[in-house]
Amino acid sequence: MTEILNTLFNALVLIFVLTSMFGLGLGLTLKQVIAPMKKTSLMAKALVANFILAPLLAFVLAKLIRLDDPFAIGLIILAVSAGAPMLAKYAEMAKGDSAFTLGLMILLMVVTIIYAPIVLPLLIPGVHVDVWGMVKSLMITMLLPLGAGLFIKARYESLAETLSPHMAQASSFTLIAQLVLAIPLASGDLMKMLGTGAIITLLLFIVGTMAIGYLLGGPKKETRIVTALGTGQRNVSAALLIAVQNFVDPKVLLMVMTGALVMMVINMLTASEFGKHAKVASSSKQ
Repeated sequence: MTEILNTLFNALVLIFVLTSMFGLGLGLTLKQVIAPMKKTSLMAKALVANFILAPLLAFVLAKLIRLDDPFAIGLIILAVSAGAPMLAKYAEMAKGDSAFTLGLMILLMVVTIIYAPIVLPLLIPGVHVDVWGMVKSLMITMLLPLGAGLFIKARYESLAETLSPHMAQASSFTLIAQLVLAIPLASGDLMKMLGTGAIITLLLFIVGTMAIGYLLGGPKKETRIVTALGTGQRNVSAALLIAVQNFVDPKVLLMVMTGALVMMVINMLTASEFGKHAKVASSSKQ
């Protein structure tokens, strides 16, 4: 039974990644992706926040709290995976800079595909990772669907508009299904997790990365909000793919899934709060 659930879970992860990336491409134009890249200073700071400071924070927290190795690996996988597709929705809720959001999201996603497989073995000594295999896997499952979506949006806009809501529904359904399946797959470990320091480590990591992103988000509040949310929300699609395809210990996957849940809740609440403040500020100016 467990083997069947594992197979089903792996299939759901793949479907989630494919539909998320394809759906993202269907909603974007190439111009929207490229324009924000001209803000080189902001983009450079965002790269530092996501690919230097976030992994460093995860590494330090794992050592200080003395996490079990599988939980530490799960945390570090999340830390090296940036560019979450759901950032666009959070930025919309928070009244952030939408154009900057799109460019940042794509940049972080592309860098993650090359960065994660190279850096992960350096941060987790003794763990063997098939670097080229991981790069190839992430490119096929993330870049190709994204490129296909962008192509359809550019050439067949009406088709893109028809497909987009279906992809959103499919990715939402498969994400929920993954969360449901994760419980029976590691239910025993989930209870053990409560006394390991893993939950508090995740909370510290998320709050810490959001603070880092906000501080490095430039002078404008609209971009600081986006960078904070973009750093606090890791790329769950990439993290799940790496965890499922390279690690057999269920605690690694459990840490990634728990992190995904906690991040989702914290980022949604934070984005909503930013949005309320933006509305109040806008009303007071009128």
